Amino acid sequence: MNPEVVFRYFPSLDPSQKEMIMRMKPLYTMWNSRINVISRKDMDNFYLHHVLHSLSLAKIISFIPGTRILDVGTGGGFPGIPLAILFPETQFTLLDSIGKKIRVIEEVVSELGLNNVFPLKKRIEEENDRYDFIVARAVTDFRRFAGLTTRNVAAGGKNTLSNGILYLKGGDLTEELGALVSKTRIWNISDLFPDPFFETKKILYLPS
Repeated sequence: MNPEVVFRYFPSLDPSQKEMIMRMKPLYTMWNSRINVISRKDMDNFYLHHVLHSLSLAKIISFIPGTRILDVGTGGGFPGIPLAILFPETQFTLLDSIGKKIRVIEEVVSELGLNNVFPLKKRIEEENDRYDFIVARAVTDFRRFAGLTTRNVAAGGKNTLSNGILYLKGGDLTEELGALVSKTRIWNISDLFPDPFFETKKILYLPS
């Protein structure tokens, strides 16, 4: 699947942004052959499963310049890198405890010329800075994730959503949300991107 699946839903990307997105798959294919950060069988669906999935967050919020975002357990750089391409004036810190994943991110960021991405090798328990938004993609149980990261969310907010956690997760979340169910807003990604892959996938938003 080619990058057109991304351009179809984001027609206002400028030529520079389109070029970066087109360069992503060759870069990840090369690095993935050395350091496995994405399932090899998943690379055929790279733009749908990784880039477009990450960019679903951009359909519910357009981060204003100066917004600070922490991508926790970023793995190969998702959702942080696609979002950083879309929002060049937003600052993204991509945190992961595994050094080889951070190395891949550093190389991809350097090759793409992204100056708004800051890779950070650290466990979330060791990170004390505060950010406007915490983003992540199915790192762990949502209640556990919220428990680990709520302290890293700065109070207030200047975006259309107040500061908080934006989490990409699939499946039936009723039990997983528990006591957070009344505080958490949920979007079905299938309403944003009508592709079978997104049928059970959701965006969870927990304000600070």
